[in-house]
Amino acid sequence: MSLSIRTVAAVAPRLVRLLAAALLVWPLAGQARIEFGASARAADATVGCMFPLAGRAAIYGRDSIAGMKLALADLQAEFASTVPAGAVPKLRILVEDDRSKVSVATRIAENFVDRDKVKFLCGIVSSGVAQAVSRVSKARQVIMIGTDHASSRLTVEEFHRHYFRVSNDTWTSMAAGARYLAEMQKKSGWKRLAFIGPDYDYGHIAWRDLEAALAGLGVNYEKAGHLWPRLYEPDYSAHIAELAAAKPDVIVTALWGGDFIAFLKQALAAGLLDKAKLANFDTGGNFDVLASLGEQAPAGLILSARHHNNWPETPRNRKFVNDFFALEGRFPTYAAEGAYAGIMAIGRSLALAGKRASNEQIIRTLEGLHLALPEDPDGHVSHIDPDTHQILQTQAIGEVVPNTAFPPAKVMLGRWVVYRAEELQPPLDLVRNRRAREHGTPGSPPVSPPPK
Repeated sequence: MSLSIRTVAAVAPRLVRLLAAALLVWPLAGQARIEFGASARAADATVGCMFPLAGRAAIYGRDSIAGMKLALADLQAEFASTVPAGAVPKLRILVEDDRSKVSVATRIAENFVDRDKVKFLCGIVSSGVAQAVSRVSKARQVIMIGTDHASSRLTVEEFHRHYFRVSNDTWTSMAAGARYLAEMQKKSGWKRLAFIGPDYDYGHIAWRDLEAALAGLGVNYEKAGHLWPRLYEPDYSAHIAELAAAKPDVIVTALWGGDFIAFLKQALAAGLLDKAKLANFDTGGNFDVLASLGEQAPAGLILSARHHNNWPETPRNRKFVNDFFALEGRFPTYAAEGAYAGIMAIGRSLALAGKRASNEQIIRTLEGLHLALPEDPDGHVSHIDPDTHQILQTQAIGEVVPNTAFPPAKVMLGRWVVYRAEELQPPLDLVRNRRAREHGTPGSPPVSPPPK
């Protein structure tokens, strides 16, 4: 996909008119709370979202807000031709800064429910914070739409009827990564694998899911170590020295955002990647990472993310990326597309179930909902698995290649290897057994691993 500033400028006036027609209230800079969409009086449903809006992860909050604005505009445009004007659901969206802290997010979520009477909770970047908000969702029986965080614990062990996720989780990404590593082993014969991830739920669940996926494929390898730096660690020198001493052939990391950027730059400076391949299957291909690399990206760096600006080459993805650039003057991170998907799912479910539908009616509508999204390649439509409430999506893994079509990035991902959603769904017996272990109940009998 090749985008130019001239192309984006050509579509900007149309987008601005569309947004102006769709949004009744715009966020104001400097507000403690950001509010947009329909007014409180006109709204059919209020959505309370939590994102980090300051610090290392703030870009994901800002991009999520922009993605939700685009979704509101696209919902209005879509329904204008298919639904009578009075039947189009009007959404009021509230956003507050969760500071990536459990206590803060819990308080915000409870206030959203008690004070603002929200029908949906949404957002959350940190998996640890998302678990706390999911417990609020379960206790208050308010539907939660997860747009960013990715720990599969939320849809497996801690599954409950009111929680849904609309972006790839750790199982999806690690199942794709395991297949990539299996194919790479046939070509290069790699033997030793090391893992480094943040020391909280997301990092540990990512490693657990990768181990299980590799075992399911029958991949033989030596474990060269697991390292768990703290979240937002500024200095990775000790971890890099330990990795160098372990002499792995492949290093897989679940570090994300600014943490991955910091680790990658320090690892490059230390020469860690001269002898070992580095892979990040869930977040490493995010646009902020690629833009940070300049021209110093090492050859053979293996990355993926939950949305790519240059894949798939479809009109829907080009429109999303163009619209985001026209609105923000920059290209999006995957957080934008996740938040876009969340609002699209809420709008579609209300349109199908009815604006006055009960929570149970909306849950039944979301279970199995098909939702065409920018990250869907031709021939696939994202849909929600009724057994886990996790969206099922295709995943593409690529290598870093020179590409200046998305400034300020000077590299993007290419040489794609694409895995179908059906290959990346967790086996039902694995889901049942993990839930059984969590709750101390009998699980499924052992079954043969899925075919390679």
